[in-house]
Amino acid sequence: MAQFEEIKKVSIVIPVYNEEESLPVLLSRTIAACRQLTQPFEIVLIDDGSTDNSAKLLTEAAEQPENCVVAVLLNRNYGQHSAIMAGFNQVCGDLIITLDADLQNPPEEIPRLVLKAEEGYDVVGTVRSNRQDSWFRKSASKVINMMIQSATGKSMGDYGCMLRAYRRHIIEAMLHCHERSTFIPILANTFARKTVEIPVLHAEREFGDSKYSLMKLVNLMFDLITCLTTTPLRMLSVVGSFIALFGFLLALVLILMRLILGPEWAAEGVFTLFALLFMFVGAQFVGMGLLGEYIGRIYTDVRARPRYFVQKVIGAQAADVDEDQENK
Repeated sequence: MAQFEEIKKVSIVIPVYNEEESLPVLLSRTIAACRQLTQPFEIVLIDDGSTDNSAKLLTEAAEQPENCVVAVLLNRNYGQHSAIMAGFNQVCGDLIITLDADLQNPPEEIPRLVLKAEEGYDVVGTVRSNRQDSWFRKSASKVINMMIQSATGKSMGDYGCMLRAYRRHIIEAMLHCHERSTFIPILANTFARKTVEIPVLHAEREFGDSKYSLMKLVNLMFDLITCLTTTPLRMLSVVGSFIALFGFLLALVLILMRLILGPEWAAEGVFTLFALLFMFVGAQFVGMGLLGEYIGRIYTDVRARPRYFVQKVIGAQAADVDEDQENK
């Protein structure tokens, strides 16, 4: 079966966005870690429209054959997961490992993931031990992980850690999906038969700042909700029904109280009525927002615009790239 096939080559996929300070250390540590493997390897780095010197550094590294580096330059910033998908389209390994460029997950963990995958797993996930992030980031991550587990039924506990290993057939299955918004760990788990998680080290960010602002985290949360399930739409119908029933009962109570206690009492309930009105209007806007997210997702998928556009590929794979395959 596919999950027990021998791993003949390992590919490392790393998205890069404005990481010129960390790149020299990242490259040296990743190359050193990969040289501990018994299999041949390649390191595919995707420049996601960086505005600093990241693209130049990647190009220089890829021009040295001994590094086994392939640099993929995108024409603009498409986001972390689209950049990773661009890297997936270039790899030729039997096992593909994703890694962030900020060095919070040490590249030295790569051999451990390979050894675990050799036991026959389709996906090897990781859990960040002693996570070095702010309280807000850790709390938000817990909420998102719980939401993902509830929607997918998968028991993995840390979907936010991008240090993960995937078998080749999982990558090919993901590349055949046509969703515009893709959250790779979740998508991979939908195709995996055998998964596992292992603890890995986690370090503080030494260079630069996180590329995920508060607004990007909010956008990611909405992407996750709309790509995982239609449950919010069902819940919206249920909540709307309860609100309508509550409003009907409240109207009956107000009419009875007016008849029993007189119009003077009713006049004193004007602000209560306004408060209830605002509550219902607010619920309607929440519902409209959720519907808008789903409709926007449908609109994006129907347009079928490319996830990314590859401007240039430098390195071992460059000669084999067909320009007709650049738009995916």
